Amino acid sequence: MFTFGVPYRRYSFYTFLLMMQPEQFFELMIKELEVHSEMQPYYKFLGKPSSWHFRRNYFLERLRYIQKHLVTGNTTGRIPAIWDCGCGYGTTCLFLAMNGIATYGTTLEFYFETVKKRKEYWSRFGDTSLFNCTYENLFDQEPQPESFDWVIVQDTLHHLEPINDALRIFHSALRPGGKVLSIEENGSNVIQRLKLYKYRGNKRIITMYDEKLKKDILLGNENIRSLKLWKTLFENNGFHIPKEDIRYVRFYLPVHYKLSSPDELLMKERKIQTTPGIRREYFFFGLNFVAVKN
Repeated sequence: MFTFGVPYRRYSFYTFLLMMQPEQFFELMIKELEVHSEMQPYYKFLGKPSSWHFRRNYFLERLRYIQKHLVTGNTTGRIPAIWDCGCGYGTTCLFLAMNGIATYGTTLEFYFETVKKRKEYWSRFGDTSLFNCTYENLFDQEPQPESFDWVIVQDTLHHLEPINDALRIFHSALRPGGKVLSIEENGSNVIQRLKLYKYRGNKRIITMYDEKLKKDILLGNENIRSLKLWKTLFENNGFHIPKEDIRYVRFYLPVHYKLSSPDELLMKERKIQTTPGIRREYFFFGLNFVAVKN
């Protein structure tokens, strides 16, 4: 496991002026997708024009959540030590690198080698050496105790099994008061639950053979959960989830974008997600939350 050795650096007024905003990052990423065509099926931004704003709003809202907590919302005066567990193509890590924040990423994705090409592209816009990535299984070699301030699990938490063992590792790896930032699918969403049941039934945990590691890996089979279940799991493993850090994302479907402007729909979504009720709990697709180490 990588040992996070980047020294803390003080933020300055000029640092904030030079920060890359999510919208700017997105525009540069679209140009990157035109070059790296192998990423297009995953991000789908260059697919149907009718879903362009639908996907863009969702992507940016998730990135803004990360920005709020790890970039502009950092009031400690120092750059945090961050571990992105399940970093995939490294998009979040690259965004943070463009903002001067170092991140260590781990992944088991087959497209791991693509990260090198991505770093070449983004080196024109920022310091990509701040992003380091390795191919490894979470359970094979645990991080040093209390070595991170943040753990990011984006579209990853529902794949980690045994989940209690994973949360125990996160708790150990975090410094006192450290946090897990989770960007997940909302396990209470009725549409997504029906789709996933049709896809995998009740087979929520599977075993897959990893060709690179030459071993079987236990894997959550799109094992999404409700906020209530995540709260219980985290609380049982020494965390608490502050109410103010919970955010639901993406309420409207692509068809709605044909009838209203993207900005108008985004404002409506933000208003709906602040009000508890059936629409928020059962019809928002995404769920973001932060769990704090007790």
